[in-house]
Amino acid sequence: MPYRSAKVYNDGSHYIAIPQTNNPTKQKKNPTRTVCTGKKLQTTKNTTDKTATEILTPKERFEKIYRENNGKRKAEKIEILTKELKRDFETEEQTREFVQRNIERLQRNKIVRKTRLARKINLNEWNFFCTFTYSDEKHTEDSFRKGLREVLKRMVHRKGWKYIGVWERGGETNRLHFHGIFYIPENGMPGELEEKKDYSFGSRKRQMIMQNTYFNDKFGRNDFNELNVRREITDSARYLMKYIEKSGEKLIYSRNIPMYFRSDIMDEDVLCTIGQEDKKLLLADDFNCWDEGCLIGKVSSEVIKQMPKCN
Repeated sequence: MPYRSAKVYNDGSHYIAIPQTNNPTKQKKNPTRTVCTGKKLQTTKNTTDKTATEILTPKERFEKIYRENNGKRKAEKIEILTKELKRDFETEEQTREFVQRNIERLQRNKIVRKTRLARKINLNEWNFFCTFTYSDEKHTEDSFRKGLREVLKRMVHRKGWKYIGVWERGGETNRLHFHGIFYIPENGMPGELEEKKDYSFGSRKRQMIMQNTYFNDKFGRNDFNELNVRREITDSARYLMKYIEKSGEKLIYSRNIPMYFRSDIMDEDVLCTIGQEDKKLLLADDFNCWDEGCLIGKVSSEVIKQMPKCN
């Protein structure tokens, strides 16, 4: 008996299907419980023209302190967080429980982000890794962020681009960058790609880079590095994950990047069940893709393009 409209993703080596639940149960509300969430504290925030009062919740203070101590070991971070947050709670036990609960939350979120990134990377096509660097001759940091996002949004809608990126600051220069993995369709590149000499602060030497004339005129220095093999795409995904773990910044996705495609799955294409409670299906490398009872073909990039997508 076929599995109707299962969600299918690629884990980097195999295709895996998640069948629909036959009798989905309504999500139960969490039972009411009393948790000490602490007090809101006032902190002062200096602005260019005045000193403003900013009211932070314990969770917001936790996030701020955690980011400030991102490079430290876990045990050291726990002690710093406990010390800094103890004035928010009545007892040290409540403070440590709050810190531990929020560290576990961040770990779960980290796993979810990695899973989402891997599935989107593996299911979609990519051909460039790009870096755009803030130039104070052309923009303020705010106008650079806003302007680049607007241009990339237009490229997605008008030229069919896809991208996943993250904001990051250079280690030595502290200059703002946007790093991203991109899919740019044929004839979808504005301007021209030109080879230029540039200095790398990371390697401390001169290097040749490919700059786009359109983005160079609008924003300044940029680097379009073509991805030719799957390993380069995997390395680029790891590069992005390294930055979000280091800086705490969130990944930015264009809206046209699905995690799954939907397909009916036939019994003969299932190798075995896997995962928690055996709820997932490990599929043959050449399984057939079906859409509402119609055979589309054996799985391939061209066939996947024709299948319905979802997240």
